[in-house]
Amino acid sequence: MKRVEAIVRPEKLEDLREALDKKGFVGMTVTEVKGRGKQKGITLEWRVGEYRIEFLPKIKLEIVVDDNKLNELINIIEEVCSTGKMGDGKIFISTVDEVIRISTKERGTTAL
Repeated sequence: MKRVEAIVRPEKLEDLREALDKKGFVGMTVTEVKGRGKQKGITLEWRVGEYRIEFLPKIKLEIVVDDNKLNELINIIEEVCSTGKMGDGKIFISTVDEVIRISTKERGTTAL
């Protein structure tokens, strides 16, 4: 199993959720986060001068999937969340050793 953490633009969340639902990816955790990457924040101009925002609001979406669903999930995230501009986000993938559904005590992929 793989854990996919996708850091995406907040305005892409609803479109991403809908696209994932259509393909059967319903279980996910969503967290509002702030971060920065190569762009190092943004500078806004006000009447009184410039204002720098170092950490931009982002959404972190976490999904655990069976290995055979990984590429499909990545493709959906890339298709929906890519604008082609800096700040679109990142996808992190790590291995999950075990999943346990607390209510039924199911383990492994059946617990997903």
